[in-house]
Amino acid sequence: MYVDNRLSRSRAFRPTFDNKAVAALEEGDTLVITTLDRLGRSAQNMLAFAEALRSQGAGLRVLNLGGRDVDTATPMGSTVFTAMAALAQMELGIKRERITDSVSERRAAGKDLGGRRQAFSGSQIRNALRLIESEEPVAQVAWDLGMSRATLYRRIRELLPPHGG
Repeated sequence: MYVDNRLSRSRAFRPTFDNKAVAALEEGDTLVITTLDRLGRSAQNMLAFAEALRSQGAGLRVLNLGGRDVDTATPMGSTVFTAMAALAQMELGIKRERITDSVSERRAAGKDLGGRRQAFSGSQIRNALRLIESEEPVAQVAWDLGMSRATLYRRIRELLPPHGG
């Protein structure tokens, strides 16, 4: 099993998939993927990939197609794969539109777009230090601030003057 964690399908290069999974395929092997939309960025990209697999003598199985093998070497399998690749590309386009619309609406309404907070004031870090000194667990204080323990420790070190000088 090969997994590329936390990589967007919009990335052209997926190190584990490209360098390990595909490279490990031999004639007669079958590549199994969970969903067709994880295979490529466009229907053209997916069709070219399927052709490359076929020329290598490897098969392709997509689990979200009812668990059936899609044999792109047959006219029926090739047609089904082509149609599903086009639908996956359309679905991706619809998702992008929804995300873009949602971000635009939130931005226009002045709402938070989420993501990591960019800065914490010295006052916030000093208050966090007070909580830690009053025996509040560091992990909980960091969690409440929305940062890792390592970041909290680093920010405390940056805020406090060095000792022994």
